[in-house]
Amino acid sequence: MDSYKCAKVVEILTSMIVFPNAKINIGLNIVKRRYDGYHNLETVFYPIKINDALEVVVSDKLRFTSSGNSIPGNPADNLCLKAYHLIKKDFDLPPVNIHLHKNIPIGAGLGGGSADAGFFIKALNEVCQLGLSVETMQNYARQLGADCAFFIDNKPVFAFEKGDQFEPIELNLDAYHIILVMPPIHVSTTEAYSGVHPKPITHDLKITLKLPAEQWKGLVKNDFENSVFQHHPQILSVKEALYKAGAIYASMSGSGASVFGIFSKKLDLQELETENQVFYDV
Repeated sequence: MDSYKCAKVVEILTSMIVFPNAKINIGLNIVKRRYDGYHNLETVFYPIKINDALEVVVSDKLRFTSSGNSIPGNPADNLCLKAYHLIKKDFDLPPVNIHLHKNIPIGAGLGGGSADAGFFIKALNEVCQLGLSVETMQNYARQLGADCAFFIDNKPVFAFEKGDQFEPIELNLDAYHIILVMPPIHVSTTEAYSGVHPKPITHDLKITLKLPAEQWKGLVKNDFENSVFQHHPQILSVKEALYKAGAIYASMSGSGASVFGIFSKKLDLQELETENQVFYDV
């Protein structure tokens, strides 16, 4: 791409605050292991209302700071910084000050880090007036992680291959109430994948999700659950508690550890409250 100077637009727009949201996986089928070490899968990404806050400010030096939930690892490896350096290969970007207030639980299967990266790309596009199309931003995001590209358009999609290829899907759960429970457990992606065994799909997820949510139980499955539940029975207990409280469908999201329940009516969270678990009405 041609280089792009941001100097002329700094006077117009020097900062932006965005609110990256989480996602849940509705159904997750591990189809086969790929030659590159990844797995082909099929799932539906559905955005939910648990948000981080991300500020991008044109500055004299590239900086990354964070607050809120503690983010493990080296801050220099944060996906927002990686996104900046990736785009800077093609555009003459100014330094920016990035501040992330982390609220989305980490190690939860909610895509929080991917959301931050996707929303950062969109914010940088606006701040520097890069004129990137949705497709171009998605292509940048795909280089950062399998589900990062989802957060560019941020609408329900059927995801396949590594989880980075999408088809639109008509799915609206606004008539229901979604409760998400985060137990005090961190499930690493490596741990989750170590226990799964790819297998042929028995139910077409796109067709099954056309059924009312009341009919999903037993048909819409997450292939990570069997192995994760064996190592972390507390997560299974959360799923069982959601069904006991009246959920019409409940599932672990992604590789865990969060579990969500879909209810036909609003739930009194006191029915589920136990020590150390965090609840979200999304």
